[in-house]
Amino acid sequence: MNDRVANLELVAARARRNVVRMIETGNSGHLGGAMSAIDVITALYFDVMNVDPARPEWPDRDRFLLSAGHKAMAQYAVLAERGFFDKSVLDTYGAMRTALGGHPDMHKLPGVEGNTGALGHGLSIAVGMALGLRLQGSAARVFAVTGDGELPEGSNWEAAAAAAHHRVDSLVAIVDNNGMQISGPVDEVMNMAPIAGKFEAFGWASREIDGNDMAQVLDALDATPFDAGRPSVIVAHTDKGKGLSFAENVLAYHYWKPKDGELEQAVRELDEAITDREVRLRALRQSNTPVPTAPGRAEEEQVRL
Repeated sequence: MNDRVANLELVAARARRNVVRMIETGNSGHLGGAMSAIDVITALYFDVMNVDPARPEWPDRDRFLLSAGHKAMAQYAVLAERGFFDKSVLDTYGAMRTALGGHPDMHKLPGVEGNTGALGHGLSIAVGMALGLRLQGSAARVFAVTGDGELPEGSNWEAAAAAAHHRVDSLVAIVDNNGMQISGPVDEVMNMAPIAGKFEAFGWASREIDGNDMAQVLDALDATPFDAGRPSVIVAHTDKGKGLSFAENVLAYHYWKPKDGELEQAVRELDEAITDREVRLRALRQSNTPVPTAPGRAEEEQVRL
Protein backbone atom coordinates (compact mmCIF):
# COMPACT_ATOMS: atom_id res chain seq x y z
CA MET A 1 0.00 0.00 0.00
CA ASN A 2 1.26 3.48 -0.82
CA ASP A 3 0.62 6.83 0.80
CA ARG A 4 -1.89 7.85 -1.87
CA VAL A 5 -4.10 4.80 -1.30
CA ALA A 6 -3.84 4.92 2.49
CA ASN A 7 -4.79 8.59 2.61
CA LEU A 8 -7.87 8.04 0.45
CA GLU A 9 -8.91 5.05 2.55
CA LEU A 10 -8.84 7.32 5.59
CA VAL A 11 -10.94 9.93 3.81
CA ALA A 12 -13.44 7.26 2.76
CA ALA A 13 -13.69 6.05 6.37
CA ARG A 14 -14.43 9.59 7.51
CA ALA A 15 -17.02 9.96 4.76
CA ARG A 16 -18.77 6.79 5.91
CA ARG A 17 -18.87 8.26 9.40
CA ASN A 18 -20.43 11.39 7.89
CA VAL A 19 -23.23 9.24 6.44
CA VAL A 20 -24.04 7.86 9.87
CA ARG A 21 -23.78 11.36 11.30
CA MET A 22 -26.60 12.38 8.98
CA ILE A 23 -28.68 9.39 10.00
CA GLU A 24 -28.08 10.26 13.64
CA THR A 25 -29.89 13.53 12.91
CA GLY A 26 -32.43 12.45 10.33
CA ASN A 27 -33.23 9.05 11.90
CA SER A 28 -33.27 7.24 8.54
CA GLY A 29 -31.81 7.24 5.05
CA HIS A 30 -30.65 5.23 2.04
CA LEU A 31 -27.66 3.67 3.77
CA GLY A 32 -26.77 0.64 1.64
CA GLY A 33 -25.93 2.25 -1.67
CA ALA A 34 -24.38 5.31 -0.07
CA MET A 35 -21.86 3.12 1.76
CA SER A 36 -21.06 0.96 -1.28
CA ALA A 37 -20.33 3.95 -3.55
CA ILE A 38 -18.19 6.01 -1.17
CA ASP A 39 -14.78 4.66 -2.20
CA VAL A 40 -15.33 5.61 -5.85
CA ILE A 41 -16.76 9.04 -5.00
CA THR A 42 -13.90 9.73 -2.57
CA ALA A 43 -11.29 8.86 -5.19
CA LEU A 44 -12.98 11.14 -7.71
CA TYR A 45 -13.31 14.24 -5.53
CA PHE A 46 -10.02 13.92 -3.66
CA ASP A 47 -7.67 12.63 -6.32
CA VAL A 48 -8.95 12.30 -9.87
CA MET A 49 -11.23 15.23 -10.67
CA ASN A 50 -10.02 18.75 -11.25
CA VAL A 51 -12.26 20.72 -8.85
CA ASP A 52 -11.93 23.69 -6.50
CA PRO A 53 -14.25 23.78 -3.45
CA ALA A 54 -13.70 27.54 -3.18
CA ARG A 55 -14.93 27.96 -6.76
CA PRO A 56 -17.64 25.34 -7.27
CA GLU A 57 -18.76 26.94 -10.55
CA TRP A 58 -15.25 27.28 -12.00
CA PRO A 59 -15.83 26.76 -15.77
CA ASP A 60 -12.86 24.42 -16.27
CA ARG A 61 -13.83 22.02 -13.48
CA ASP A 62 -14.53 18.35 -14.09
CA ARG A 63 -18.16 17.37 -13.57
CA PHE A 64 -19.70 14.61 -11.44
CA LEU A 65 -23.23 13.22 -11.78
CA LEU A 66 -24.73 10.84 -9.24
CA SER A 67 -27.36 9.17 -11.40
CA ALA A 68 -28.54 6.99 -8.52
CA GLY A 69 -29.68 10.07 -6.64
CA HIS A 70 -31.02 8.16 -3.63
CA LYS A 71 -27.35 7.53 -2.74
CA ALA A 72 -27.06 11.28 -2.13
CA MET A 73 -25.70 10.88 1.40
CA ALA A 74 -22.50 9.50 -0.12
CA GLN A 75 -22.05 12.64 -2.21
CA TYR A 76 -22.94 14.92 0.70
CA ALA A 77 -20.48 13.09 2.96
CA VAL A 78 -17.61 13.47 0.49
CA LEU A 79 -18.44 17.08 -0.46
CA ALA A 80 -18.37 18.04 3.22
CA GLU A 81 -15.07 16.24 3.73
CA ARG A 82 -13.63 17.98 0.65
CA GLY A 83 -14.63 21.41 1.97
CA PHE A 84 -17.48 22.39 -0.35
CA PHE A 85 -19.53 23.30 2.72
CA ASP A 86 -19.15 23.24 6.49
CA LYS A 87 -19.65 19.87 8.14
CA SER A 88 -22.23 21.39 10.47
CA VAL A 89 -24.62 21.32 7.51
CA LEU A 90 -24.63 17.52 7.79
CA ASP A 91 -26.55 17.91 11.04
CA THR A 92 -29.51 19.41 9.15
CA TYR A 93 -30.22 16.19 7.24
CA GLY A 94 -33.90 15.36 7.52
CA ALA A 95 -34.84 18.82 8.80
CA MET A 96 -37.25 21.23 7.17
CA ARG A 97 -35.67 23.40 4.44
CA THR A 98 -32.38 21.51 4.60
CA ALA A 99 -30.06 21.71 1.61
CA LEU A 100 -29.49 17.97 2.01
CA GLY A 101 -32.54 16.45 0.39
CA GLY A 102 -33.21 12.79 -0.20
CA HIS A 103 -31.88 13.40 -3.71
CA PRO A 104 -29.19 15.97 -4.64
CA ASP A 105 -30.34 19.44 -5.68
CA MET A 106 -27.95 21.63 -7.66
CA HIS A 107 -29.84 24.75 -6.59
CA LYS A 108 -29.23 24.16 -2.89
CA LEU A 109 -25.73 22.76 -2.48
CA PRO A 110 -22.34 23.71 -3.96
CA GLY A 111 -20.63 20.88 -5.80
CA VAL A 112 -23.85 19.28 -7.05
CA GLU A 113 -23.98 19.46 -10.85
CA GLY A 114 -27.49 18.17 -11.48
CA ASN A 115 -30.75 17.13 -9.87
CA THR A 116 -30.80 13.35 -10.09
CA GLY A 117 -32.67 10.39 -8.76
CA ALA A 118 -35.22 9.77 -11.45
CA LEU A 119 -33.35 6.55 -12.05
CA GLY A 120 -31.71 6.04 -15.40
CA HIS A 121 -31.45 9.67 -16.41
CA GLY A 122 -28.09 10.66 -14.93
CA LEU A 123 -26.05 9.09 -17.71
CA SER A 124 -28.04 11.02 -20.31
CA ILE A 125 -27.32 14.27 -18.47
CA ALA A 126 -23.63 13.34 -18.31
CA VAL A 127 -23.48 12.68 -22.05
CA GLY A 128 -25.06 16.07 -22.72
CA MET A 129 -22.60 17.78 -20.40
CA ALA A 130 -19.63 16.10 -22.06
CA LEU A 131 -20.84 17.07 -25.53
CA GLY A 132 -21.47 20.64 -24.42
CA LEU A 133 -18.02 20.96 -22.91
CA ARG A 134 -16.47 19.62 -26.11
CA LEU A 135 -18.35 22.19 -28.18
CA GLN A 136 -16.95 24.89 -25.90
CA GLY A 137 -13.42 23.60 -26.46
CA SER A 138 -13.10 22.60 -22.81
CA ALA A 139 -10.79 19.82 -21.66
CA ALA A 140 -13.00 19.15 -18.63
CA ARG A 141 -14.15 15.57 -18.08
CA VAL A 142 -17.46 14.16 -16.88
CA PHE A 143 -17.85 11.27 -14.44
CA ALA A 144 -21.18 9.59 -13.71
CA VAL A 145 -21.96 7.00 -11.03
CA THR A 146 -24.92 4.78 -11.81
CA GLY A 147 -26.39 1.87 -9.88
CA ASP A 148 -26.83 -1.62 -11.24
CA GLY A 149 -30.47 -1.48 -10.16
CA GLU A 150 -31.21 1.44 -12.50
CA LEU A 151 -29.68 -0.08 -15.63
CA PRO A 152 -32.98 -1.64 -16.84
CA GLU A 153 -34.18 1.92 -17.55
CA GLY A 154 -34.02 2.37 -21.31
CA SER A 155 -32.64 5.90 -21.22
CA ASN A 156 -29.32 4.46 -20.01
CA TRP A 157 -28.88 2.63 -23.28
CA GLU A 158 -29.97 5.58 -25.41
CA ALA A 159 -27.24 7.53 -23.61
CA ALA A 160 -24.74 4.71 -24.09
CA ALA A 161 -25.46 4.59 -27.82
CA ALA A 162 -25.18 8.37 -28.20
CA ALA A 163 -21.91 8.58 -26.24
CA ALA A 164 -20.30 5.89 -28.38
CA HIS A 165 -21.65 7.30 -31.64
CA HIS A 166 -20.28 10.75 -30.86
CA ARG A 167 -16.97 9.32 -29.57
CA VAL A 168 -17.26 11.04 -26.20
CA ASP A 169 -14.05 9.79 -24.62
CA SER A 170 -14.14 12.55 -21.98
CA LEU A 171 -16.98 10.60 -20.31
CA VAL A 172 -16.45 7.93 -17.66
CA ALA A 173 -19.36 5.96 -16.23
CA ILE A 174 -18.90 3.96 -13.04
CA VAL A 175 -21.53 1.32 -12.25
CA ASP A 176 -21.91 0.75 -8.51
CA ASN A 177 -22.60 -2.95 -8.91
CA ASN A 178 -23.61 -3.97 -5.38
CA GLY A 179 -26.09 -6.57 -6.58
CA MET A 180 -29.12 -5.33 -4.65
CA GLN A 181 -31.99 -2.93 -5.08
CA ILE A 182 -34.93 -2.04 -2.90
CA SER A 183 -37.12 -4.92 -4.09
CA GLY A 184 -34.50 -7.67 -4.03
CA PRO A 185 -31.31 -8.99 -5.62
CA VAL A 186 -30.73 -7.37 -8.99
CA ASP A 187 -30.24 -10.70 -10.76
CA GLU A 188 -33.74 -11.75 -9.62
CA VAL A 189 -35.55 -8.45 -10.22
CA MET A 190 -34.02 -7.77 -13.65
CA ASN A 191 -30.75 -9.45 -14.48
CA MET A 192 -28.53 -7.13 -16.53
CA ALA A 193 -25.43 -9.32 -16.60
CA PRO A 194 -23.01 -9.08 -18.26
CA ILE A 195 -22.98 -5.34 -17.63
CA ALA A 196 -19.55 -4.71 -19.15
CA GLY A 197 -20.47 -6.77 -22.20
CA LYS A 198 -23.60 -4.72 -22.80
CA PHE A 199 -21.67 -1.43 -22.70
CA GLU A 200 -19.02 -2.91 -25.00
CA ALA A 201 -21.74 -3.90 -27.46
CA PHE A 202 -22.74 -0.24 -27.60
CA GLY A 203 -19.15 0.74 -28.34
CA TRP A 204 -17.72 1.54 -24.91
CA ALA A 205 -14.38 0.43 -23.49
CA SER A 206 -14.77 -1.34 -20.16
CA ARG A 207 -12.97 -2.56 -17.08
CA GLU A 208 -14.23 -4.51 -14.04
CA ILE A 209 -12.84 -3.94 -10.54
CA ASP A 210 -13.47 -4.37 -6.84
CA GLY A 211 -15.06 -1.00 -6.19
CA ASN A 212 -14.29 -1.11 -2.47
CA ASP A 213 -10.56 -1.66 -3.09
CA MET A 214 -9.09 1.83 -3.32
CA ALA A 215 -5.99 0.71 -5.18
CA GLN A 216 -8.10 -0.89 -7.90
CA VAL A 217 -10.38 2.15 -8.06
CA LEU A 218 -7.42 4.45 -8.62
CA ASP A 219 -5.76 2.17 -11.16
CA ALA A 220 -8.94 2.07 -13.23
CA LEU A 221 -9.65 5.79 -13.04
CA ASP A 222 -6.02 6.63 -13.84
CA ALA A 223 -6.26 4.52 -17.00
CA THR A 224 -9.27 6.37 -18.44
CA PRO A 225 -9.98 6.86 -21.24
CA PHE A 226 -9.31 3.19 -21.85
CA ASP A 227 -9.42 3.71 -25.62
CA ALA A 228 -9.10 7.00 -27.48
CA GLY A 229 -12.38 7.98 -29.10
CA ARG A 230 -14.51 5.70 -26.90
CA PRO A 231 -16.35 6.43 -23.63
CA SER A 232 -15.17 4.37 -20.66
CA VAL A 233 -17.21 2.33 -18.20
CA ILE A 234 -15.94 0.88 -14.94
CA VAL A 235 -18.07 -1.89 -13.46
CA ALA A 236 -17.28 -1.56 -9.76
CA HIS A 237 -18.30 -4.66 -7.80
CA THR A 238 -19.13 -3.42 -4.30
CA ASP A 239 -20.70 -4.51 -1.02
CA LYS A 240 -23.97 -2.85 -0.12
CA GLY A 241 -23.69 -1.27 3.34
CA LYS A 242 -19.88 -1.45 3.18
CA GLY A 243 -18.20 -0.60 6.48
CA LEU A 244 -20.91 -1.81 8.86
CA SER A 245 -20.68 -5.46 9.87
CA PHE A 246 -24.40 -5.87 10.45
CA ALA A 247 -25.45 -4.15 7.21
CA GLU A 248 -23.06 -5.45 4.55
CA ASN A 249 -24.97 -7.19 1.76
CA VAL A 250 -28.18 -7.30 3.81
CA LEU A 251 -31.17 -6.20 1.75
CA ALA A 252 -32.98 -4.69 4.75
CA TYR A 253 -30.35 -1.93 4.93
CA HIS A 254 -31.07 -0.49 1.50
CA TYR A 255 -33.02 2.09 3.50
CA TRP A 256 -32.11 2.18 7.19
CA LYS A 257 -34.12 3.32 10.16
CA PRO A 258 -31.88 2.31 13.09
CA LYS A 259 -33.18 -0.19 15.60
CA ASP A 260 -32.18 -0.29 19.26
CA GLY A 261 -28.40 -0.38 19.60
CA GLU A 262 -27.64 -0.26 15.87
CA LEU A 263 -26.70 3.39 15.74
CA GLU A 264 -24.32 3.02 18.66
CA GLN A 265 -22.72 -0.01 17.00
CA ALA A 266 -22.39 1.85 13.71
CA VAL A 267 -20.67 4.81 15.37
CA ARG A 268 -18.33 2.50 17.25
CA GLU A 269 -17.35 0.47 14.18
CA LEU A 270 -16.77 3.52 12.00
CA ASP A 271 -14.79 5.39 14.66
CA GLU A 272 -12.60 2.31 15.04
CA ALA A 273 -12.13 2.16 11.27
CA ILE A 274 -11.03 5.80 11.21
CA THR A 275 -8.55 5.25 14.05
CA ASP A 276 -7.18 2.13 12.34
CA ARG A 277 -6.60 4.00 9.09
CA GLU A 278 -5.02 6.96 10.87
CA VAL A 279 -2.57 4.62 12.57
CA ARG A 280 -1.86 2.81 9.31
CA LEU A 281 -1.23 6.05 7.40
CA ARG A 282 1.02 7.41 10.14
CA ALA A 283 3.08 4.21 10.19
CA LEU A 284 3.35 4.22 6.41
CA ARG A 285 4.56 7.80 6.32
CA GLN A 286 7.08 7.12 9.06
CA SER A 287 8.41 4.08 7.22
CA ASN A 288 8.88 6.20 4.10
CA THR A 289 10.82 8.94 5.88
CA PRO A 290 14.55 8.72 5.10
CA VAL A 291 16.53 7.97 8.25
CA PRO A 292 19.83 9.88 8.37
CA THR A 293 22.83 7.60 8.87
CA ALA A 294 25.61 8.37 11.29
CA PRO A 295 28.52 10.06 9.47
CA GLY A 296 31.59 7.91 8.81
CA ARG A 297 35.15 8.98 9.56
CA ALA A 298 35.59 10.73 6.22
CA GLU A 299 32.33 12.64 6.66
CA GLU A 300 33.33 13.60 10.18
CA GLU A 301 36.60 14.99 8.85
CA GLN A 302 34.68 16.93 6.20
CA VAL A 303 32.32 18.35 8.86
CA ARG A 304 35.29 19.53 10.94
CA LEU A 305 36.75 21.17 7.87
